[in-house]
Amino acid sequence: MAGSIPYGRQWVGDDDGDAVVEVLRSDWLTTGPKVGEFEEVFARFTGSAEAVAVSSGTAALHATMAAMGISERDEVIVPAMTFVASANCVVFQGGVPVFADVSPDTLLVDPEKVEAKISPRTKAILAVDYTGHPCDYDSLEDIAQRRGLILVADACHALGGTYRGRPVGSLAHCSAFSFHPTKNMTTGEGGMVTTRDPAVARRLRSFRNHGLTRDSHERERAGSWRYEMTELGYNYRLTDLQCALGVSQLKKLPGWVERRRHIAGRYDTAFAGMKTLRPLAVRPDVSHAYHLYVIQLDLQARQKTRDEIYTALRAEGIGVNVHYLPVHLHPFYGRRFGTAPGLCPVAEAAAERILSLPIFPRMTDLEVRSVIQAVEKVLGS
Repeated sequence: MAGSIPYGRQWVGDDDGDAVVEVLRSDWLTTGPKVGEFEEVFARFTGSAEAVAVSSGTAALHATMAAMGISERDEVIVPAMTFVASANCVVFQGGVPVFADVSPDTLLVDPEKVEAKISPRTKAILAVDYTGHPCDYDSLEDIAQRRGLILVADACHALGGTYRGRPVGSLAHCSAFSFHPTKNMTTGEGGMVTTRDPAVARRLRSFRNHGLTRDSHERERAGSWRYEMTELGYNYRLTDLQCALGVSQLKKLPGWVERRRHIAGRYDTAFAGMKTLRPLAVRPDVSHAYHLYVIQLDLQARQKTRDEIYTALRAEGIGVNVHYLPVHLHPFYGRRFGTAPGLCPVAEAAAERILSLPIFPRMTDLEVRSVIQAVEKVLGS
């Protein structure tokens, strides 16, 4: 609605624009040197051996599934509480997403539920850092190693977070990131995959460029036109324009994440005494990146539906949102894989009572106070 405080918003400054204009005046608008520069600084930021830039977070997930060798009838365990892309990337490869339920306090995938879903066809576990809270990677890695599985991270919410002192992006065999405008930094649209394995990075770079062995910049440097298509790939390239924006944005990310944490702390303090809602728990061994700030409503206390509360807050100018409808409840998954209500009861119950409140680094203290006041008005202090 007009005049509302959105749940998320990008922050693009003059320095970001200058970085893009510099590329516009250069010889390379795509597949040029800025791509490698962005990959290098991103790998260093996340403590990864390699980073591969792609055109979106969805492309990052798809490329990861391809590089991990997911194919027909392979099963990948995916949390029920996530965006559809986390499961769609498995389907793109002909695989079968197997949905695991989540922990009720954090809504992160429950390692015990993951282990219970493993079958002889399971090839990988896809952990989702929902809201920006890193998963329990030590437990998931232990399961993966014992059962001979690949552990992949959907870290699209969690850039700038840490788990037991280790940066998000270095916690799994591959980690996928999104640079959509509502994420913690943006390239307009865009994504990245980090990995500890140089051979996987080579497969990712080929996959994003039609399955070719070399892109145009590499051929230019080699002074040769020759290339070969060795596998089926896609055009998932990220332009130099976007990579220049990414390099500029990444410099500001630590301060932005700190601002997100400050806003979350304001919310935590304000809502601590309210019986009508409960923020998601934060475990003590993580540093939360707060892409989202999600509350769970006590609907019995208010005797209202979540959608009624959503509408009332929107009427107050607060651009609340819902993240997410559990993936297995979407009609496509019911038709294709026979999923239905009752499969993941914790996620399903939470989906009826969650709301995402506005949180973004450009948010002013006055806007934070407006959100708190609106929540108190609608839900009762």
